[in-house]
Amino acid sequence: MRDLLAACAFFLLIHFGVSGTTLRDALVRRLGQKPYRGLFSLASLGGMAWLIFAYRQAPYIDTWGKWLAFRPAAYGLVFIAFLFAVIGLLTPSPTQVGMESRLDPEGARGMTRITRHPFLWGVALWSATHLVVNGDAASLILFGSFLVLALGGTLSIDAKRRRHYGAKWQAFSEATSNVPFAALSRGSNRLAPALKEIGFSRPLIAIVLFALAFYLHGRLGYPLH
Repeated sequence: MRDLLAACAFFLLIHFGVSGTTLRDALVRRLGQKPYRGLFSLASLGGMAWLIFAYRQAPYIDTWGKWLAFRPAAYGLVFIAFLFAVIGLLTPSPTQVGMESRLDPEGARGMTRITRHPFLWGVALWSATHLVVNGDAASLILFGSFLVLALGGTLSIDAKRRRHYGAKWQAFSEATSNVPFAALSRGSNRLAPALKEIGFSRPLIAIVLFALAFYLHGRLGYPLH
């Protein structure tokens, strides 16, 4: 369990202690944008591999136990998480790396009309669902870390964009929202154009990936875990 705790601490540290902070800005000035991104990607991939290995090796320590009655609802929530995450990744947005040029109120299109951080909210929902339904200490540590990272990541990206782009970011943030559907509810954006811009192919890809994940989990004997 200590190895899992160390892996989670490392993964959170490189994101909250480097990415989105003034330390990142200093490293970019010293190394350059592309070398920094390359090194950070390698560190993230290494951290992810460490997390997966440590989680698989961690002993099962029961906390609140598996909520079998919650499992049907969990499948539905994970499906929604896939929609947010996959459609979000396939939707160009100024909150994504390298797409800051789209930082304009009119740059809010498709899923970003619903939330400017669709991928991270998808990860947050996926993490929270797995945390609840598994009910063991290792899952609490792993998925709790992903949940903190996803929710904290939305704030970190907002702070970084605000620091770098000032008024341009302010205009974009006023036309969108961090919390899903908040911009729609206050009238800053509209759902009808969002659905039209999302289209058919992006949800279809999300459905296919969800079905593939569902099939592989079942084959491994772990419906969610």
